[in-house]
Amino acid sequence: MTVLITGATGLIGQEIVKKCHAEGINVHYLTTSKSKLDTEPNYKGFYWDPDNNEIDHHCFEGVTKIINMVGATISKRWTDSYKKIILESRTKTAQLLQDTIKKHSYKIDQVVSASAIGIYPTSLINYYEEDNTEISETFLGKVVHEWEAAVDDFRPLGANVAKIRIGLVLAEDGGALPEIVKPMKFGAGAAFGSGKQWQSWIHVEDLAALFVFAIQNNFEGVYNGVAPNPVNNNELTKSAASVLNKPLILPNIPKFAMKLVLGEMHILLFESQRVSSQKVEGEGFGFKYANLRPALQDLLG
Repeated sequence: MTVLITGATGLIGQEIVKKCHAEGINVHYLTTSKSKLDTEPNYKGFYWDPDNNEIDHHCFEGVTKIINMVGATISKRWTDSYKKIILESRTKTAQLLQDTIKKHSYKIDQVVSASAIGIYPTSLINYYEEDNTEISETFLGKVVHEWEAAVDDFRPLGANVAKIRIGLVLAEDGGALPEIVKPMKFGAGAAFGSGKQWQSWIHVEDLAALFVFAIQNNFEGVYNGVAPNPVNNNELTKSAASVLNKPLILPNIPKFAMKLVLGEMHILLFESQRVSSQKVEGEGFGFKYANLRPALQDLLG
């Protein structure tokens, strides 16, 4: 099997490539950086420039499945101009892939795309499964809704489409975790707001394994990419401090303070989504890190 991966050089993409190679799956990948082009027997890079509608269509040769991970980071101040980049980096790239497949009559059997649990409205009491139809009215809710709609447009081309709604990704060298623990290392760690907001998290290794499992088992539809045991922000903060053997002596950081520092992006710290993993488990996927503490010990130990 040969799979085309967009976003293969990013935090999660790199883990997916490793997992593909461990499973004997060949990887083609798209990159906007010519310096990142590589050609090996099981790993071949192709250049694209979505801003200018450019793509090397040979990336699709021999490919039957696509893992779509492309998208500008949301962990950057949300100016009006950057909001546009966040949205278009997800929707315009899907359109470019679809137009290229159509133009050159490539046959793609399945597309597995990243999505996000930010589509679910914030709630301290709801337990979100994939059949929930409510959509968050936040900027993130709008982005995910339009992103998923753009990905669904692979269906008329004959592909099965699966969307994996990703939670808080825990990784050693990127994402939110290094930022969460940075102040703790100086004895300045604290939870945010009430600390009661739910954090549906997943270890990056499990997330990569889930994407590969999805292509191996021909997933179709919406799936939550979260570990089975979400925690609230207080628990996350206390567990990280405990693993680092650091005290937590400061009061919780109020919402208004983070709004001053981060602007609209502060909602990333205060939104609450308790999300179910039962559907992927029902498909036979097993988590290596089902509980928070072992995940943190692996990443921070």
